[in-house]
Amino acid sequence: MTRTMAREAAVRLCFSAELTENWGASQAVDFFDSEYYATLCEEDDLFRKEPDAAQLAYIGTLFEAVAEHKDEADAYISKYAKGWTIARISKISLAILRCAICEMIYVEADDVSDSVAINEAVEIAKHYEEPETVSFINGVLGSFYRGERENP
Repeated sequence: MTRTMAREAAVRLCFSAELTENWGASQAVDFFDSEYYATLCEEDDLFRKEPDAAQLAYIGTLFEAVAEHKDEADAYISKYAKGWTIARISKISLAILRCAICEMIYVEADDVSDSVAINEAVEIAKHYEEPETVSFINGVLGSFYRGERENP
């Protein structure tokens, strides 16, 4: 599993947490339970190879950052998603946006720049959303970067 795939797994974990309203550590433990993970492997190429320890740590760190700071991420999303409410944004798009914002702010990885986090989020969105929604995600993240990260 690559870092890109680990990031997408974190998005899927956040999506699952949003659906089940379970943002606790048990969500991640259950998600990577060997029996449950085996069912994911059968259904989705993303899960063909189990994450190694470093990838699992990265997924966990990103999930924990979103779980702890999702209200803050949502405030940024609301600020930069002009004319959109959080309730109007699809749950998978919300997971992608939250992961990217939290990755930029809270995940300390020397090899991940803000531009990489944005690009990866847009690429992940292409797997799940229509082109207009991908553009929306790119626009929100670009506006967030320019407003909060480039010139804080």
